[in-house]
Amino acid sequence: MKSDMKDEQIDAISKLLKSMSHPIRLKILCLLQEQEMSVGDIRDQVETTNANVSQHLNILRSQGIIDFRKDANFIYNRITDQRILELIAKMRQLFCPEL
Repeated sequence: MKSDMKDEQIDAISKLLKSMSHPIRLKILCLLQEQEMSVGDIRDQVETTNANVSQHLNILRSQGIIDFRKDANFIYNRITDQRILELIAKMRQLFCPEL
């Protein structure tokens, strides 16, 4: 059976999934699916340092998965790609049916 996806598409999807696959980044995405959050709010939820959260946010931002807005001294992060929200919802349905 021949794949109907082109090599470029497979490479792009693979890169996207790789950037999501780190446990902290996946947890960040799960947190951001419902609301935008500041680095401090994310840090409190994932129980790591601001620097570590910022590093993971930069990776997600470089992939175009999230974006941010500034409000005074706070930076709020949000998921910008609707496909990511759909993907997280599907993963939750498939792997966390008790939720």
